[in-house]
Amino acid sequence: MNGKAPSHIDTDTGQRIRLGQRLKATREYLGLSQQQVAERTGIVRSAISDIERGVRKVEVMELQKLARLYRLPASYFLDEQETADAGEHALAGLPRTARPLSEGDRIEVAKFIQYLQARRQAEEEEAGGLRPPHGPEGGA
Repeated sequence: MNGKAPSHIDTDTGQRIRLGQRLKATREYLGLSQQQVAERTGIVRSAISDIERGVRKVEVMELQKLARLYRLPASYFLDEQETADAGEHALAGLPRTARPLSEGDRIEVAKFIQYLQARRQAEEEEAGGLRPPHGPEGGA
């Protein structure tokens, strides 16, 4: 095939597949069936199936409903990086989420984040024999 159209089509297909995989993985992680998602979002189950398989484009309003249900920012599902991290996208929205918290609550959130980082590092060290946290394997 010649011309730019096929590569553009391939890119669109790849983006739809990646988006669908992330939506499906998140749904399954949360233990939800496609039917449960359909009932909670108002999106028909067959559309959810088609979106997850990458054969149907997702509409903006549908993505917003799914992201809200899954409690993740829509930006995570749209991230073009193969290794997108849902946690990083969620943390990006933390300042907006934390705004109504008191100063004491914000301090507690910061302490909890430090605890989670230390726990993760300890788990990585235990599993990998004291690997540095930013080693070639792409650790934290």
